[in-house]
Amino acid sequence: MDSKENSMSSLENELKQLIIDSLDLEDMSIDDIDSHEPLFNEGLGLDSIDALELGLAIRKKYNVRIDAEKDDVEKIFASVAALAEFIKSERH
Repeated sequence: MDSKENSMSSLENELKQLIIDSLDLEDMSIDDIDSHEPLFNEGLGLDSIDALELGLAIRKKYNVRIDAEKDDVEKIFASVAALAEFIKSERH
């Protein structure tokens, strides 16, 4: 695993923990969340309220704002991997 992959997987693990903590998913661990699994509907089963809470938690932790008016929110919240990619691209 090169350093880029390593930093992405650590960011993905941070995001998984953030999802668990900010959405009070006490009975889950980061190993229960697949980075490529959909966060909504058939995947993790999150809803729009969860998206708002998660967006706020991401803004606090990473200082990255997800703007529903101009960002492709469905694509950003598609999976943990997509979320990590978005955060990484916004922090440059």
